[in-house]
Amino acid sequence: MPLYEHVMIARQDLSGAQAEGLIEHFGTVLKDNGGTVVDTEYWGVKTMAYKIKKNRKGHYAYIRTDAPAPAVQEMERLMRLHDDVMRVMTVKVDAHEEGPSVQMQKRDERFERGGDRRRDRDDRR
Repeated sequence: MPLYEHVMIARQDLSGAQAEGLIEHFGTVLKDNGGTVVDTEYWGVKTMAYKIKKNRKGHYAYIRTDAPAPAVQEMERLMRLHDDVMRVMTVKVDAHEEGPSVQMQKRDERFERGGDRRRDRDDRR
């Protein structure tokens, strides 16, 4: 089956649990249509470059799937109809990369590299 990567942006006024619930909901839609969810990542609330539907921020989610094209089309159709989902992007890939996505690697590097800057600033005083 073809491999896909999906990025979804949900409204900023949802809670983190509700945003993760959306990921699970669309994962079950995919499974019901013969696909499988390989991996999911919740990237958290991020600021967007421009407003989308009067929102400056959104909950970002990343989903790696292995599914037939009709299952992906049905999931995308339901995502676009859902009121809480602002944007969806799907990319067909040759192979899924091992380990966390680039966004999650950035987050890990930030904690390794600098830690909490406020704590460092207080130590200097």
